[in-house]
Amino acid sequence: MAISGVGKNYYQNNVETRRNTKNVNDTEKICTGKAVSTQELSEAEEMELFKKEFYAELERIPKNRTITNLAVNISEEAFKNMKADPEYRAKIMSALQRDLTSSFAPLKASLLITVGATEKDYRGDSWSGPNNDSEFFARSQDSFYKKTSGKKDRNKELLEEYLEKRAQAKRQQQELLDEKATKAEQERSRLAKAWSSKQQMAKASSVYDANIMTETMAGGDFLFG
Repeated sequence: MAISGVGKNYYQNNVETRRNTKNVNDTEKICTGKAVSTQELSEAEEMELFKKEFYAELERIPKNRTITNLAVNISEEAFKNMKADPEYRAKIMSALQRDLTSSFAPLKASLLITVGATEKDYRGDSWSGPNNDSEFFARSQDSFYKKTSGKKDRNKELLEEYLEKRAQAKRQQQELLDEKATKAEQERSRLAKAWSSKQQMAKASSVYDANIMTETMAGGDFLFG
């Protein structure tokens, strides 16, 4: 089975490995009657790999800017047929490429694409305007692939949260600088007061010493007079 896309080698290698493992498990478990359940599990894993590869290729398609909400509904029967028939898969992917890159008028359209078991079951529905999206969201609840403007809103919320956190960090940084400046001013004021007090003490001491000398000299004159 040939699979196109980036996941081709990964898909083929994993499928081959799982098939080899399945053969060994079938041999080991033949006596227990569990060979059938082991085979079913392997097929489910193969389908999961196929869906992941399909999703990755769908994600790489550049959506037209006029599409604000997009959903792709793919039935299980469609997945089985695409997995079994690479040509059908290629046709579906080509149709998706065509529709997802197309422009819609007026702008801001919601697009829902449904993929069925055959090419005839492929269809697209679109709604324009913010007041006409209710049917889109109702019909796209469990879509295989979905991208809505809600993601943009979430990005806006994340940006606002980032800006608020950055503003808060700046406020905290400014508060810290203000606190350091206040402490520095308080320390400067304390040192100035201490220096002033020391000068006053020195001046008072000088006056006291001068008074003592005056009194001493005065006393000496009295004694020798």
